[in-house]
Amino acid sequence: MRTKPVPETAAFGIDIGKKVFHVVALDASGAPIQRAKFSRDTLMAFFEAEPKVLIGMEACPGSQWLARRLVAMGHDARIIPARFVKPYVKSNKTDTVDAAAIAEAVTRPTMRFVEVRTPEQVDLQALHRIRDRLVGQRTALMNQARAFCLEYGLAMRVGAGGFHADIRRHLANAGNDLTPAMRVLLEELLDDLAYTEGRIKAVNASVEAYAREHEAVSRLVTIPGIGPLGATAIIAAAGDGRQFRKARDLAAWLGLVPAEHSTGGKQTLLGISKRGNCYVRRLIIHGARSCFLHLNRANHALGGWLSALEARTHRNKAVVALANKLTRIVWAILTRPGTVYLQSRGAAAR
Repeated sequence: MRTKPVPETAAFGIDIGKKVFHVVALDASGAPIQRAKFSRDTLMAFFEAEPKVLIGMEACPGSQWLARRLVAMGHDARIIPARFVKPYVKSNKTDTVDAAAIAEAVTRPTMRFVEVRTPEQVDLQALHRIRDRLVGQRTALMNQARAFCLEYGLAMRVGAGGFHADIRRHLANAGNDLTPAMRVLLEELLDDLAYTEGRIKAVNASVEAYAREHEAVSRLVTIPGIGPLGATAIIAAAGDGRQFRKARDLAAWLGLVPAEHSTGGKQTLLGISKRGNCYVRRLIIHGARSCFLHLNRANHALGGWLSALEARTHRNKAVVALANKLTRIVWAILTRPGTVYLQSRGAAAR
């Protein structure tokens, strides 16, 4: 009796869960040849026994760890943004259908993938995310205290400095309308605020310590508008930048290029796409705004270009255009070890 040959597996798709993982295997023609469900431990044992193969998974919590483990086993593990998997989902949504869609998406030659980050990058990115949360909490505490004071006819100036000066003045003034109970609540809010600000200082110190020790960060901070905070955020998100073919790809990945909605041969460009990592994009735009205001344009290569841009467009658009240019410079320095940004005195930037 002739047995049917077992088709060779071309790719696997994994739908990641907390405890259960659904796996679908495709052959070279794209047809499903295996569907399975594993626990976390049995999944590792299964892929240790498998020959080296292409494996896809969606970008989600746990995907970076799993991809690193599979790469260490010798597999070609790739992480796909969830929005790029969705077009391949057929019929009703189930975990197995999702795994089949991932397996199909990972085999597409034009598919875009998320970089598999090192543990050092994950740690640094976690540090930035904690800082971002703490800054938001600091703003929320200030706004809450401002709102409470307004209920008693006490307004405060904008900004953190004005807030600290005014609220202390209001609390010290026994003649205003603040009740004893509200004074106690405001003091407790200030205690919470002091703790949050202390945590932010500690996180900033950790980021600056990393910046001093990392060679790539020390090269990035030579770029105007890029400080230790922005440089470390870029390293955490983009690594060495070699996954991008050119500088524009990094800018597009951060959402700093125009979105496009063209049809019928007519090109229509919109505002910036705002895709990708909004935290890194925000830091770069803030850095560009500082550079826009304080750069010595008479003695800097960017000066002539920036002045000409400001003359023909709105200031906010010029800031975003500068952020785009700085991002391209970041890519050039990241992908060329040992290079730093050199200011060309009096030269015209192109």
